[in-house]
Amino acid sequence: MFKLKENQTNARTEVMAGITTFFTMVYIVVVNPVILADAGVPFEQVFTATILATVIGTLWMALFANYPIAIAPGMGLNAFFAYSVVGGGQNISYHTAFAAVFVAGLIFVILSLTPLREKLIDAIPDNLKHGITAGIGLFVAFIGLRLTKVIVADPVNLVKLGDLHAPSAILTIVGLAITLILMLLRVNGAIFFGMIITGLIAFFTGQLSFDKGFLSLPSLPEGLIIANPITALGDVVQYSLYAVVFSFILVTIFDTTGTMIGVANQANLMKNGKLPRARHALLSDSIATAIGAMFGTSPTTAYIESTSGVAAGGRTGLTTLTVAGLFILSAFFGPLVSAVSGISAITAPALIIVGSLMMGSISNIRWHDLDEAFPAFLTILAMPLTSSISTGIALGFISYPLLKLVRRKWSEVHPLVYVFAVLFFIQLAFLQH
Repeated sequence: MFKLKENQTNARTEVMAGITTFFTMVYIVVVNPVILADAGVPFEQVFTATILATVIGTLWMALFANYPIAIAPGMGLNAFFAYSVVGGGQNISYHTAFAAVFVAGLIFVILSLTPLREKLIDAIPDNLKHGITAGIGLFVAFIGLRLTKVIVADPVNLVKLGDLHAPSAILTIVGLAITLILMLLRVNGAIFFGMIITGLIAFFTGQLSFDKGFLSLPSLPEGLIIANPITALGDVVQYSLYAVVFSFILVTIFDTTGTMIGVANQANLMKNGKLPRARHALLSDSIATAIGAMFGTSPTTAYIESTSGVAAGGRTGLTTLTVAGLFILSAFFGPLVSAVSGISAITAPALIIVGSLMMGSISNIRWHDLDEAFPAFLTILAMPLTSSISTGIALGFISYPLLKLVRRKWSEVHPLVYVFAVLFFIQLAFLQH
């Protein structure tokens, strides 16, 4: 079913890759409820809704697209929901905000059923695709360093080296060394085993504990938040949430598209610059966004942490089927998942190593052509510095056609690139982001 031999992999490798991806992204079931709780949404509601949206989107990706790319509520999109839409001083309740997410999800589904999103992947210039992959790699590594406080905020230079004597920093460095050694020795599942060993060290050094036990039953205190699509559409019209819906659509389209390109490039799944079965892959996040909003979570996107599973050997939907299965189990192991995902140093080494692997795409950029190189460079630079994949893509999309126009090479640019360059300019210049 998953064409393992055709993709030069086996069931054991795929399952190990799925476990690796799960542990690098499972923090979302804790972090997402914490962020949306600031918008007034009950923690238990978001916890269960997050798992439901993740399982639905990831299962679709596994069974219909056969890719090792996991889907879950997006970081950044949840903050935009909680602090800009609900907390933006417009007196919008979270119920109304979820209506906007639901409408955006329905539009996603319609767009994904048309050739538009699929053609968009084909329209992105090759050098921008390589820049997106490398930029995501740099962003992923930066996340790993920042979460473990190896890199910390600085009032003068924005960032600086943190306290390397802190337990989290030491555990990260030790975990990184162990994982690198296992990889250099060509141990199968090196990233996963590195996480297990790091977790054991954390447990025996008192950094990891299970004080709240292991099991709890999932619940949905408010049931379905969005039960009637007509009412949801009416809320969007009544509160004039058009800009909010547009922002959700634009950011999620390019977050997902960019991540899929990055992960597929890393896994060598792109064929002649195109992503096979792209329509099914793109449907996964749009369906999950609409259903997730019904239960009470922010928009979903393809997860950059999927790159850790690809680095562990994942090449097919069996990896994401494993991820979905583990998320179903995590619904009953809330305290256990919370404890493990609360120790960033356990998963940070995987993110840092994956970042280094993805940076290899830089070698494919045509650096001697400034009109090709600079937009790719801008994309790479912006992703970690703005903590936003879509902002990096936006700056690349805006600068690429402009430089081509100056070089009088406007015919080399796909018409869709011009369209989205204008849309991105409008969003960055005039809308919340």
